[in-house]
Amino acid sequence: MRVSSLMKRLGLKLSLNDPRWGKDNKPQANEGKKPGEGPPDMEQLWRDFNQRLNGLFGQKRPSGDNNGGDGSGGGSNRPDMSGGVRATAGAIGAVVALIWLASGSFIVQEGQTGVVYTFGKVSHTTGSGFNWRWPYPFQSDETVKVSQMRMVEIGYRGNIKNKQTRESLMLTDDENIIDIQFAVQFKLKDPVAWLMNNRDEEDTVRQVAETSIREIVGKNKMDFVLYEGRDKVAFETQQLMQQILDRYASGVLISSVTLQAVQPPEQVQIAFDDAVKAGQDRERQKNEGQAYANDVIPKARGTASRLLQEAEGYRSMVVENATGNASRFKQVLVEYQKAPGVTRDRLYLETMQQIFSSASKVMVDAKTGSNLLYLPLDKLIAQAAATDAQAAAARAAQAAGSAPAATTTLPSELMPSVEVNRTRDPRSRESLRDRESR
Repeated sequence: MRVSSLMKRLGLKLSLNDPRWGKDNKPQANEGKKPGEGPPDMEQLWRDFNQRLNGLFGQKRPSGDNNGGDGSGGGSNRPDMSGGVRATAGAIGAVVALIWLASGSFIVQEGQTGVVYTFGKVSHTTGSGFNWRWPYPFQSDETVKVSQMRMVEIGYRGNIKNKQTRESLMLTDDENIIDIQFAVQFKLKDPVAWLMNNRDEEDTVRQVAETSIREIVGKNKMDFVLYEGRDKVAFETQQLMQQILDRYASGVLISSVTLQAVQPPEQVQIAFDDAVKAGQDRERQKNEGQAYANDVIPKARGTASRLLQEAEGYRSMVVENATGNASRFKQVLVEYQKAPGVTRDRLYLETMQQIFSSASKVMVDAKTGSNLLYLPLDKLIAQAAATDAQAAAARAAQAAGSAPAATTTLPSELMPSVEVNRTRDPRSRESLRDRESR
């Protein structure tokens, strides 16, 4: 395809349908031949090709050659052929030079950085886009993904079930063995340092991560690493890794350290689980006891405080009553000294009033006879309340236009009691009680 396109650009035709195919320009060579008969004349083709090349590059045709030359000028064919060879070689060399120069172009994608080497030494870096360098063997290039988040796994590969025991088993400060599997995420901050200062880049990061976490775990106890100290271990491991990688000038920036699994070795996992369960039961029972104590102790303290306050109130009441009684006795004594008879009657009446106010039965000695009259005050009061309720109902019925309700007739044995009750108003009893309390 390249030869045909080149010959087409030069104006050469190698078609069997061409009437001049195989025809020699020399009349002697073509005498007695019909058009299209005999093989093509290769020398004539070569001369035509050289002439076209000379015309293309601006060279003049030799003066001794006219239309391909004649028999007398046969000695001038050799210079023409050498000139055509030189022209052809120059064209091919120019094409090869263009191809060689074009091989120095390269494209850097977004998020990548191009590193250009000059005779194996880093000369400069390039950004994203189309770039050019001197072709091989002078310069070479390499692209590095600087924005890509990379990750290495320590203690496992791909899945935490695919363990790497040699990497995951570590010794703690209390001489216990622990199995840790974690992942480190990082990205590049210096692509030149990443390429030039590391022989095996990811393996370097893995070894630094393993060294760092072994140092951190070796300074802590097993329970701390297993439970409350996991975040602290990861953070300290990340800091130590960054310090080591910066000291190595590896061009790495650690983004995060994630602990995937932290557990005892499989050989002692069952025994360790039993110990953990026992510890959890102990903590649970301690919490239950503490909860019971928190429930009982405040109640006991509240009851004790209430009893103390009640006792204090009772003491204050007794003291105040005694003080008041003594003061009242002194006042009564002063009045008694002034009027003994009146004071005695008053004391008697107040005493009887106090006694009768707390009694529900009264025995009355009538002056007309020697029989005693029994007054059931509680029943009289209840009967009077029922009578008042019936009267109110009767008034309500009359107001509504219905028949009056039947009145209840008291028994004959209660009639004297009613008379006495009328003379003895309950309100007077209440007033007596109020006065007694005062």
